Amino acid sequence: MSHVLAVAPALPPDVYPQQQISDVIVPLLAPEGPRRRLAHRVHAASGVTTRHLALPIDEYEDLTSFGDANAHFVRVGTDLAEQACRAALADADVAPDEIDLVFFTSVTGIGAPSLDAALVHRLGLRPDVRRVPSFGLGCAGGAAGLAHLHEHLVGHRDRLALLVSVELCSLTFQRDDTSTANLVSSGLFGDGASAVVVAGDDVEPRSAAGPRLVGTRSHLYPGTAHALGWDVRDTGFGIVLSPELPDLLGAHLAGDVKDLLAPQGLTADDVGTWVVHAGGPKVVDAVRGALDLPESAVARTRATLAAEGNLSSSSVLHVLAATLADGEPAPGEWAVLMAFGPGVATELVLLRGREEAAA
Repeated sequence: MSHVLAVAPALPPDVYPQQQISDVIVPLLAPEGPRRRLAHRVHAASGVTTRHLALPIDEYEDLTSFGDANAHFVRVGTDLAEQACRAALADADVAPDEIDLVFFTSVTGIGAPSLDAALVHRLGLRPDVRRVPSFGLGCAGGAAGLAHLHEHLVGHRDRLALLVSVELCSLTFQRDDTSTANLVSSGLFGDGASAVVVAGDDVEPRSAAGPRLVGTRSHLYPGTAHALGWDVRDTGFGIVLSPELPDLLGAHLAGDVKDLLAPQGLTADDVGTWVVHAGGPKVVDAVRGALDLPESAVARTRATLAAEGNLSSSSVLHVLAATLADGEPAPGEWAVLMAFGPGVATELVLLRGREEAAA
């Protein structure tokens, strides 16, 4: 197994009420008329109250090219990643040069070298640190990153790893695109980053013990590539967001969770804590329905959605940070973390509250 030492979320300093964002962004998407009115309605129904943005809100009107948007992604994203990593390393009481592996995930900007390369110098990581940058996992990237680190550390029990997620979704909205998917996404997604320090089981924690990572499961649903992802255009990343996504989760998620839990002799009734990606009200409702969960099981997810919007791959890690801050999972308690991304794919991680060693 492996265990979480620290989780640190990071958000840009510019934060705005949802209504103010709608008033500025919607006119850039749709002319006066029914589509603009629809945009305001879907923004109001998104479950989002406030969002943090990568840029001051009055600068989005001048954001007209993919090149400009991506330059902001590299600049702002690297700063946010550094902020999250420094906080996570400090909370874990781990020196930067002790990190052996960095897994970096994002789906809202690109770079070669990827942003994690800049972090080596900024943070003081070792030059021989192993880096694994990932693009394309989308909202599932945070959960998938945890799973990849866990599987690496099972075979390298004396090592430390760092998961870094950066998502600046506001830089991807498409001007003059009145598609329902673009109108919905422009009201749902926010900007943020996160970092997680994970250790192999032979590494003794130097701070409060975090949960153990016990198992993982990934399930790619065949024939669903059209349902979620990017349409890469000259102007950047156009959102692909099908209304059938909640139905897909409703059809498959219970079986996926069952397959995650079965090797441990568990069922969903044995799970005390659920860490659910804040994908949007209908996605959260689909999770509740598929797993027959009470509303209290997704309360932190809805609170994260309201305060920050959907942060893509960082979203579930922000929910995880809030979960740990609330003292869950309790010692010995089982928890399931889940997120959903392009493919369509579900990424699941089984955790257990770490019990203190006997004196």
